[in-house]
Amino acid sequence: MACDPREAALALHRFGFGPRAGSITAIAPDPRGALLAELEQPKAGQIANADLPSAAAANRAVFEFNAERAAGQKREERRRQAAAQMAMQNAGGEAMMEAKPDAPPAATNQPAAIPLPRQLFRNEARARFDAAINAEIGLVERLVWFWSNHFCVNANATVMAGGYEREAIRPYVLGRFADMLLAAEGHPAMLLYLDNAQSIGPESVAGVNRDKGLNENLAREILELHTLGVRTVYTQADVTNFAKVLTGWTILPTATNPDHGGEFAFLGRAHQPGAQRVIDNDYREGGVEQGRAVLADLARHPATARHVATKLARHFIADEPPPALVDRLTQRFLDTDGDLKELVVALITAPEAWAPEQAKIKRPNEWIAAALRATGEPGEIPRILQAGNLLGEPLWRPPAPKGFSDDNAAWLDGLGQRLEIANAFAHREGLGHGPEEVMETAIGPLASAETRQTVTRAESRPQALTLLLMAPEFQRR
Repeated sequence: MACDPREAALALHRFGFGPRAGSITAIAPDPRGALLAELEQPKAGQIANADLPSAAAANRAVFEFNAERAAGQKREERRRQAAAQMAMQNAGGEAMMEAKPDAPPAATNQPAAIPLPRQLFRNEARARFDAAINAEIGLVERLVWFWSNHFCVNANATVMAGGYEREAIRPYVLGRFADMLLAAEGHPAMLLYLDNAQSIGPESVAGVNRDKGLNENLAREILELHTLGVRTVYTQADVTNFAKVLTGWTILPTATNPDHGGEFAFLGRAHQPGAQRVIDNDYREGGVEQGRAVLADLARHPATARHVATKLARHFIADEPPPALVDRLTQRFLDTDGDLKELVVALITAPEAWAPEQAKIKRPNEWIAAALRATGEPGEIPRILQAGNLLGEPLWRPPAPKGFSDDNAAWLDGLGQRLEIANAFAHREGLGHGPEEVMETAIGPLASAETRQTVTRAESRPQALTLLLMAPEFQRR
């Protein structure tokens, strides 16, 4: 088979995290085959890091950390109050007026300890970016990022975001959509983020005794965002009935359960009793199985197939994906019972997926990972996270349950900020190789004559690297 370096470079940008040294040449003999081969790698998409705790364990650790910190602050306040009272008793009020204040703590050269919640977050972030930076191509990691955004949670709402991605997304990224759907919706991070942990059936034992009721957030977002799509086949009655089905899906309390707090639990006394009708189907009372049955049917619904197919094609191909491609992906989803690996195979082998135009702007964190891959720099995780924040894509902190936008328009205004970050990066890192060498690594056969001329005529190495990172061929996929 004839080598096609241009198609290889396109594959690495469109379906991965951009080229790294030697990768264009490595996959040039068969770019499509290289992508398909990555899907067959053992444990594709998994992160093997024994130092990363489970989501529930992280939740418990942070709870204990916060409790200890609060107790320490109270002990210090009590100590100060006791010292002040003792001084009043020994010296009298007048002497107290002349007493010197407590001396400030002595300055040290030791850096302040990083609080546990921030350290856990950084560890998870480091593992995520390392997986993207070190991947041969990065297709499976791109799929992880795609599905994590589809079933997004927010680290501001829960400390479990990193563990959630490892537990609810990565194991199923090449499996069945129904399994990922069940894992995501039943994960404690999702139950906390969308308030289902506090949802109680109005006619349940707990609902009657406590005079509390339903929260529809999780049910609505599952129907609107995770499965069927906005304004499709469901009604408000379906949302309400589905919310009743999901009552009792909660988590074990961390404060009173030091061994299993933060883990999923089904609380029968909070579950709305009786059968429920959702999307023209009747579901008999069955406790937690009632909710699982609804999710299983939603996973197989034709509207879900089209919603997922459209989002996948929009993410990888174009803001307005070719209708014929969406139709074929939809049918493949239905024919394979939501086999996500087969869905990706259908995408990769579609002729529309190989259009030469780089129609999509990389999202900020993709662009950051691509820059690190191209230059061979590992990057410092605090700076990586800060750059994502400045560019409008803070890690695991989407602006709403629908996640970060996949439309180009959402990221156009941030290109100026990217220039500032690229310039800072070029002056601080990325100079181990000459800009022209990095250009061949990063965009090679995709580079236009104008881009080559711009980079080679730069006044300095940092300026050349900055211009390269801002080139259209590098910004787009």
